[in-house]
Amino acid sequence: MDNCGNQYDTQDTKNSGIAGIEMTSDEAKYACKREKKTNDNIMTTDVGTEVEIEKFGLDGDDGDDLLYGVEDIPPWYMCILLGFQHYLEMIGATVACPFILTPALCMEEDDPNKANIISTLVFMSGIITILQSTIGTRLPIVQGGSFSYLIPSLAIMNLPQWRCPPPEIMAGLNYEEKTELWQVRMREIQGAIIFAALFETIFALTGFIGFLCRFITPLTVAPAICMIGLSLFKNVTEQISKNAPVAISMTLLLIFFSQHLKGVEIPTLRGKNRKFPLFRVFPVILALLIVWGICTILTLTNVLPEGDPARADAKLKILQGSPWFRIPYPFQWGWPTVSIGAVLGVLCGVMTSTIESIGDYYACASISKRTSPPTHVMNRGIFVQGLGCVLSGIWGSGNGSTSYSNNIGTITITKVASRRVVQVAGLIMISLSLVGKAGAIFIGIPDPILGGMFCFIFPLITAVGIQTLSEICLESSRNIFIISFALFNGLAVSQWAASNPNSIKTGSTDFDSLLQILLSTGMFIAGVTGFILDNTVAGTDRERGLTERNATEETSSKIRDTTYDLPWGMEYIQKTKFFQWIPISPTYNDILNKLGR
Repeated sequence: MDNCGNQYDTQDTKNSGIAGIEMTSDEAKYACKREKKTNDNIMTTDVGTEVEIEKFGLDGDDGDDLLYGVEDIPPWYMCILLGFQHYLEMIGATVACPFILTPALCMEEDDPNKANIISTLVFMSGIITILQSTIGTRLPIVQGGSFSYLIPSLAIMNLPQWRCPPPEIMAGLNYEEKTELWQVRMREIQGAIIFAALFETIFALTGFIGFLCRFITPLTVAPAICMIGLSLFKNVTEQISKNAPVAISMTLLLIFFSQHLKGVEIPTLRGKNRKFPLFRVFPVILALLIVWGICTILTLTNVLPEGDPARADAKLKILQGSPWFRIPYPFQWGWPTVSIGAVLGVLCGVMTSTIESIGDYYACASISKRTSPPTHVMNRGIFVQGLGCVLSGIWGSGNGSTSYSNNIGTITITKVASRRVVQVAGLIMISLSLVGKAGAIFIGIPDPILGGMFCFIFPLITAVGIQTLSEICLESSRNIFIISFALFNGLAVSQWAASNPNSIKTGSTDFDSLLQILLSTGMFIAGVTGFILDNTVAGTDRERGLTERNATEETSSKIRDTTYDLPWGMEYIQKTKFFQWIPISPTYNDILNKLGR
């Protein structure tokens, strides 16, 4: 263990201190927190992260030490500032989910309930973030809305019985009838999320997640995650087409800030030599403020005509109709309905979200200078995430929850991996979600601006999937075939199913709906294709990326890292042998996986 509290090989670090200088433990710790190095190989944005590090994506240079470790507690003002930054990092992707979902629910553009749905999703994200960082993985992980749940939800709403009525019929409905029209659809999605997420909690509680990890490689993960971003291109083009010049301006600004100006750093008030990579960390916020501000000026001068979706007052009715304060409550849209097809469809999203989160746990542990998460941490993290998704379904957020890799990447910039900061971020999410006008402000963003922003965000989701391929051998013809075939199969089958909703006729309406949902969900088709081929086509462990993973898990299993211990009751848990058989217990003895390795 070095003077910063990190675990390293003792032969490599013995008597080394920092930069080869011997010093006392206090001096070394102070030097660790003072020393900061710039890594040109790291690019972090507020919507996606590209990282390079030995096994998990970062340069594992010992000199690149953290200012605050996982268990350190920064000053209160720093907790608030960094917590608010995490909030800004997650809010863009989180509010995108309701923006895409609500039109499929047959909700009108200016319905104030859009703001209530966003507030509910942010509220639940705050709760799940606190649970995850306190009793889940205990790592500084932020939870937010998941696109993995959005794709099957859209597939469900594309079924004939859930498609929106023609515009002429919608125009003849009163407000109460329109409200019931979207709420009955929301209740169908709620029920699917609740029961699908229950499977996630059961899988984790029984240790099935740890067992499944033995068979899931990047060849399964990459195609599934890539299809999340690729499947949403039609939704993006619909928003862009409402005012292409505004949307393109938004996209170009995002590219300019995040790529061309990422090396530009702005001086701060903390000292002459302290600079902040503003454009690298907040490209979306900056571009949004600029384009939205220009649209406001063009609206006030009537350059944008009445009825133009790019006008800043296009959704003013939502802001006016939203309450100042509103507390989300369980079953606020009515009692959920349940259908087998919808549950199994959303279960595909659950599995994709689970796989994505497992990868994030490894990455966060590496960035935070902790040992590789043992099996019980994986099980407990997914258990808490599943429990949070069940609560999200009960509260009616219209979405589930997943870990956010972009917030994990923020740690590489701030050098603050404190879980207390993330807990404060969760409290900020909850506090701001109770202000109804705050959610209405995000809803008020003109659709063309959102289209330009989505054109930048969604490809980065695909990039997350591509990043996972760094663990496998890309020179292998076997791997190249599996990846390419899985992606093409996912695109082809899902597009065919979406274009031919009445082609499947087995004689059972429920079974027809189930097959329609599954075949319309591109990430399910791509993931299953990759999983089957990867586990049936002959290939070495090194080809599949298992050699490094097994070595890392073997090393971490020999080191007991108290970071992952629960905050309460550890003395009793360690004394009671029964907890060794509980997959989410810190003392869990994972015999099956040890034998498998």
